[in-house]
Amino acid sequence: MGHNHDQHVEGMERRPSKEFWEWGKALGIAIIIAFIIRFFLFAPIVVDGESMMPNLHDGERLIVNKAVYYLSEPERGEIVVFHATEEKDWIKRVIGEPGDTVEVHNGVLYINGEAYNEFYLDEAAKWATHDFRHIVGEDEIFVMGDNRANSRDSRSIGAIPITSVVGRAEFVFWPLSNFRWVETEVEAK
Repeated sequence: MGHNHDQHVEGMERRPSKEFWEWGKALGIAIIIAFIIRFFLFAPIVVDGESMMPNLHDGERLIVNKAVYYLSEPERGEIVVFHATEEKDWIKRVIGEPGDTVEVHNGVLYINGEAYNEFYLDEAAKWATHDFRHIVGEDEIFVMGDNRANSRDSRSIGAIPITSVVGRAEFVFWPLSNFRWVETEVEAK
C-alpha cells in the first residue's frame, strides 16, 4: 500500500492577480448592465409639486419605463414624464393623442366629441378646468395634470412633441407605505 494520497493537481492554484481580474470583469459587466437599465430601460424620478394630486404626491419616487415607447406611442390615460425645458422634466397624464380634438365644457372632458369619465380626478378638479378646445397635431400629445387648478400643462404650453417623452410612470416605490401601480385607465362615459 505504497500509494501517496497527497496528490497535487496542476493549475488549481489561483493567483491573486487573476482573481482580481475576474472580480474586475464582473464589476465592469454589472456597471454596464446598470448603465443600460438606467439610461435606456427604467429610471427613478421624484414627483416635484402637486400638479398630479391626488394620484401622485409631492416627494414620491416613481419608476419610469423608458423602453415602452421604443415600440409604441403614449396612449390616453398613461402618466408620462417629458422634457418640458432643457433643465426640467414634468409628469402629466396623456389626454389627447395625435389628431384628437380635446375639449372641456362645464367640467366634462370630450375627446373627438365623446364624453369621458375622468374617475381619477377629484370632483373639484373637474370644475377647475375652464372651457377650451384644442386640436392635437400629428406627432404630438395633449397632457394635463390631475390637479387641474394647480397644473401647468398643455392648456397653457400647448401639445407636446412625442419625441420629448422620456417614459411612462409605472409604480410608486417610495415611501414604501405608498407602494402602488400607477392608474392609467380612461373610460368613455
